Amino acid sequence: MLSRIKHRGPDESGFYQSNIVTIGSVRLSIIDLANGSMPIPNKNKTLWIVFNGEIFNYIELREELKQKGYNFDTSTDTEVIVNLYQEYGTQFVNKLNGQFSIAIWDKTKEELFLARDRVGIRPLYYTELNGSFVFASEMKSFLEFPEMTFMINPKALAQYFTFWTSITPTTVFKNIYELPPGSYMIISKKGKQTYKYWQLPIFKKDQYVCTELEKAIKTFEELFQDAVKIRLRADVPVAAYLSGGIDSSITTSFIKSISPNNLKTYSIGFEEDEFDESSYQKIASDYFNTNHSSVTCSAEQIAIHFEHVVWHCEAPLLRTAPVPMYLLAESVRKDNTKVVITGEGADELLGGYNIFKETKIRQFWAKNPQSKYRPLLLKKLYPYLPQMKNANNSILKMFFGYKLEEISSPIYSHILRWNNTSRILNYLSKDCKETIGKYNAISELNDDLDGKLTNDHDYLTKAQFIEINIFMTQYLLSSQGDRMTMANSVEGRYPFLDHRVVEFCMSLHPDLKLKMLNEKYLLKKMMNERLPNEILYRSKQAYRAPVRSVFNFSTMPDRLKDLLTKSSIEKSAVFDYDKVNILFKRFKENIQLSEIDNMALTAIISTQLLVDQYVNRNLLKFESIDLIKPNKIVKE
Repeated sequence: MLSRIKHRGPDESGFYQSNIVTIGSVRLSIIDLANGSMPIPNKNKTLWIVFNGEIFNYIELREELKQKGYNFDTSTDTEVIVNLYQEYGTQFVNKLNGQFSIAIWDKTKEELFLARDRVGIRPLYYTELNGSFVFASEMKSFLEFPEMTFMINPKALAQYFTFWTSITPTTVFKNIYELPPGSYMIISKKGKQTYKYWQLPIFKKDQYVCTELEKAIKTFEELFQDAVKIRLRADVPVAAYLSGGIDSSITTSFIKSISPNNLKTYSIGFEEDEFDESSYQKIASDYFNTNHSSVTCSAEQIAIHFEHVVWHCEAPLLRTAPVPMYLLAESVRKDNTKVVITGEGADELLGGYNIFKETKIRQFWAKNPQSKYRPLLLKKLYPYLPQMKNANNSILKMFFGYKLEEISSPIYSHILRWNNTSRILNYLSKDCKETIGKYNAISELNDDLDGKLTNDHDYLTKAQFIEINIFMTQYLLSSQGDRMTMANSVEGRYPFLDHRVVEFCMSLHPDLKLKMLNEKYLLKKMMNERLPNEILYRSKQAYRAPVRSVFNFSTMPDRLKDLLTKSSIEKSAVFDYDKVNILFKRFKENIQLSEIDNMALTAIISTQLLVDQYVNRNLLKFESIDLIKPNKIVKE
């Protein structure tokens, strides 16, 4: 099981085993390289821990424990965690500032404790089989558990083909679940129980903590400075991603102010100009005088690596964007770098996405649905969509008019997008559709959020709540984040997702985040004259990757073509071959395709790969050289 996830920690591995439990880990050595081998016990060896991630405030927590009489054998954050558990019990998680999945075995109580970080940067999955409780950082470990079988969950597909992800704790596979972010679980002979220790705070319109720009800038800068500073703690060099956008430029700026020494930065470019930001990356790297490396990604490379990326994502993909992130992390690792700081989270927390602007415009339009001029504002948001360039009122109404006047809906911000995406469900097989039945993912989520998101909450607050809890946590930090870095044994660190920064940003008045249609207003004001104007005031460019050129029939790998054959489609029993074939023919014949068409083909190919890899187990078997040799084994 550990060998299946050795990419998450190729430096060391170990396990603890008793007649009740076995817990193990693979380690990416970053802090206390010589003495950090896991599992690690407390002093009297009644508690044993394995752990994936980093606790950034471990130095302060260790001092706190020393004041209480604790002594330490290592300099690791892992040993701090196990002693915090001894001192404070399950509530110790509230003291942690980090990204983590933790497992602690309590010999005395015969209890297993599992915990996951607040926003879900690190994954943690579990299942139950033949009276055993089984957990792992990635589901692929379960392939090695005796008698384990993988089956696609059609209701989960209904969620993926609507939201781009499943809704926690559901996964794409039946009877496999994830521990939700900000939660811990206790497992004992009595059973299992999940507890929520943190959730994203939301403020009503009359409750915003900060409404003044200057005060907001001062507080944010102090919090973010410390968030970056503690994320530079490591016994190996720490580098940064530099995409050419404002977010990564800000993190780079703060890193340089704290540690002016030589900083390595990395970026990804594209052969196709439509997706490429290389010119901005050069401006940023020249401005900060970093030791910059860039890789250029081609459609052919994306096609070649797509299967490998799906294997690591363990989920259907509706876009190819994770693949360039994989190639970027690969280039980082080849450069012998283990840790990168990135700018994820800024868009979600400070109103950076077009979906926030779109919601604002649609609400404005809804107040006068017959207006000829209000919908024209929408043309500014998506200049990269060919349909939008010459769009008139009727076209805009067709694109954006869905449920326009239902502004009191808790999911108003996302319902248009989800309704469009859910058209992918039309490609499902008859059997899949019958299993799904009358289940509607949008309706279920709407019912769940009804009462949580109300008219007392601003439109932006509601949109952020959905974007952060669903898209960011479940997709962005997983398929484009942790899975792509850790596939290459690289750790990503995210200062914008320090829980103190998250909580402060959610307390801000919406106008400090999205001023009129000016996104990330606070950041731009804070960084005025501290970043090149070309970057600070450039129009928002969403990170995107090619699809059509990737799945070009003449260049697409045979492996992917085979998955679209009648025999493969019918064997998987997930999709309707006739409908898939019509779509694939349109790609082959180079007929005008929509964004939904692109997403549908990506979804079909990625899901076919998942079925083949996990359900059919068409994967590489271990050879003796591939099995890890644990360097620390404790048996009791």
